[in-house]
Amino acid sequence: MTTTLLIKFLLGGIGTSIVLYLLLCLALRLWQNHLIFLPPTRLEATPAQVGLSFEDVSIPVLTWQGKLAQLHGWWLPHRTSSDVLLYFHGNASNIGSSLGYAKTLHEAGFSLLMIDYRGYGKSKGAFPTESEVYRDAQAAWQYLVKTRGIAPENIFLYGHSLGAAIAIDLAVRQPQVAGVIVDSAFTSMADMARYQPLYSLFPIDLLLTQRFDSLAKLSLLKSPLLVIHGTEDRVVPTGLGQLLYEAATVPKSLFLIPHAGHTNTMAVAGDTYGERIGQFKNLAFSHRANRHYLKKPSRDRQFSD
Repeated sequence: MTTTLLIKFLLGGIGTSIVLYLLLCLALRLWQNHLIFLPPTRLEATPAQVGLSFEDVSIPVLTWQGKLAQLHGWWLPHRTSSDVLLYFHGNASNIGSSLGYAKTLHEAGFSLLMIDYRGYGKSKGAFPTESEVYRDAQAAWQYLVKTRGIAPENIFLYGHSLGAAIAIDLAVRQPQVAGVIVDSAFTSMADMARYQPLYSLFPIDLLLTQRFDSLAKLSLLKSPLLVIHGTEDRVVPTGLGQLLYEAATVPKSLFLIPHAGHTNTMAVAGDTYGERIGQFKNLAFSHRANRHYLKKPSRDRQFSD
């Protein structure tokens, strides 16, 4: 009798554990975007507080229900340069907490468009997903090209952390973009999950719907790439940034910043950060000139024997 009760107890405990595990799997499947996106709605500062002139912009974007929402952003014009940079921030920040990077990039010779994804800052819309932030990026691109009348070959893309995955996705969709700069980028969300001991308990490849698989997209990238990463990054391992660099087949540059973490690459690098951005612009311009040259029809004479 005692043995029978013990077996029933153990089986009951195992059954309960299995049910709890399956419920956790279901929660991860359905709510993983709430683990990935951590949208702050308060803007800590404006560009004016770091000495930059700016204009508030509102960009219409379709929601998955087919309704229009409005993205909020800032346009930071440059007085002398015709080069434009579209800026994508990370998963737990917004444009108001990205102004240090914006100032350095502006000083490197760019006009900037900074946008908040739906649900971030003053942008409207429901809680974001991977497909929807890609749509937000496309809307920002259309705003630059159609509303501002900026030539696609004068537009650079910049993304930090999760924003890097968004920048790479947009660059693949818009191959005429001048260049792509990624800071603290990861290869895929699956690779990020594998670095977290907790998620190793779950079948990530089966559960993951928010993939952000930048590594798989690099074979389609046609624009020059600059990969920036801190060597002491404890959020996104430096090796993931290096894997992205190694996988790219376009003109590329790798900038590893000793002693820098995930959110302080610019501060640790100092003036060198802007200098490397400038060097990358030259690389992109050279690539653009070669691309235009190759597109020109041949004017060589044809001789007959």
